[in-house]
Amino acid sequence: MEENELQITINRPVQDVFAFTLNPVNTATWIDGIKQEETNEWPVKVGSIYRNESTDGVWNQYELTELHENESFTLQSTEGNYSVQYTFKESGDAQTNFTYHEWVNEGVLDELFTLNHLQKLKEVLEVA
Repeated sequence: MEENELQITINRPVQDVFAFTLNPVNTATWIDGIKQEETNEWPVKVGSIYRNESTDGVWNQYELTELHENESFTLQSTEGNYSVQYTFKESGDAQTNFTYHEWVNEGVLDELFTLNHLQKLKEVLEVA
């Protein structure tokens, strides 16, 4: 198993960061490699399907396997090898410690998520 974990503090309340990252409409605003993302239903629940299109035109599909309001959510590739968990912890007045944890059960992570993505998320949310 290979994994990658990144953390950043965002100057916004937990509920704002959670809602923003859960909503597929916002994904392309902070992840450069994603052109668009959609779900099969809204609001989402465990079992909901997220689909995103990369800037190269490739579609990937993920199932929402865990959802804990304002605490965490986990997505797993429908192919089953890749997972990502977003975790949110309140930190002081209107601050969120955000953790992005991705892993594969077998093999290696093809494209590691970088702190640049989290810094862009921070910028987008702190300006909003």
